[in-house]
Amino acid sequence: MNKLIGFVLCCFTIVTAFIIAPKNSAINEKDSVAKVLQALGDQALPHYPNTKIKGVSAEQGKQLVLTGFALNAEGKKVAKQSAHFVCTSCHNVERDEPNLSQVDPVAKLAYVVEKGLPFVQGSPLYGVVNRTHFYNGDYEKKYGDLVKAARNNLREAIQLCAVECAQGRRLEDWELESILAYLWTIDLKISDLDLTDEEVKQINQGTRDSSKNIELVALLKSKYLQAMPANFATPPEDRQQGFLEIKGNPQNGKKIYDFGCKHCHEGMRYSFFELDDAQNTFKFLDRHISRHTRYSIYQVARYGTSPLPGKGAYMPQYTTEKMNNQQLEDLRAYIQEQAQR
Repeated sequence: MNKLIGFVLCCFTIVTAFIIAPKNSAINEKDSVAKVLQALGDQALPHYPNTKIKGVSAEQGKQLVLTGFALNAEGKKVAKQSAHFVCTSCHNVERDEPNLSQVDPVAKLAYVVEKGLPFVQGSPLYGVVNRTHFYNGDYEKKYGDLVKAARNNLREAIQLCAVECAQGRRLEDWELESILAYLWTIDLKISDLDLTDEEVKQINQGTRDSSKNIELVALLKSKYLQAMPANFATPPEDRQQGFLEIKGNPQNGKKIYDFGCKHCHEGMRYSFFELDDAQNTFKFLDRHISRHTRYSIYQVARYGTSPLPGKGAYMPQYTTEKMNNQQLEDLRAYIQEQAQR
């Protein structure tokens, strides 16, 4: 009898413990990085959406990002945000860097080619809600005082992008909050951070014992950038000679042309200037390489172009973090190879 009672008590203890214990106290790869940071005592980020505003919807935010259109609270389609661009003209909504703790245009090119993503000028929207600073570095040279409100405020950064970068209208409150709601569906997950098993173990312990949480928060944040660096550069002094110390690789140049240039210019998707694989196209580009025109790869890659009267579309420049000088010479080598074939 005593053994039976002991057995029953043991089973009761196990079942009770199972019921009381959290169903899943351990972090898993699908967990939001922001939520794990909050569980470790970090302050919540200031750009969660205000879902109390009528019409706010992550689905409508996604439509705004991808198409420029959305449906308001009455189910009516609103005017397109921009007649020239959508967010994905310059930004990927998928991860486009193999290592989130650094920016490397060489590694990025290889990554986007493997994933079939465009090689664009803008930083990815994937994980943007995990960042705390925007329009960093040399973007102040381009937008001046406009970056002051946007530098530490994602809402203002989105509005700056909508009006200045997309050459469109300012977003209404429900549209802006909808975009934030969508962006929170593509925030960083634990699986993005390449944590070791030991680091995961330490973080799990930290959710139960707060004595080392400051160090664990710092560990998590070391795995991704809170601000994307942005440095502008200039073309070579002698455009005919190019960057003399660099030998271009046409095979890499083809990747830049196919996944970068053609993303906007093929079929005039976002541009009034069409690019294709015709030899005459490459001959035209080759003739303009050494010139100071909007058709020179050196000119547009480093300075971009400005909107023209009646044509609001323009080309933003590549920072050195998005395309380095080696890649510019690779692109030149490919253009000249194709022009001479």
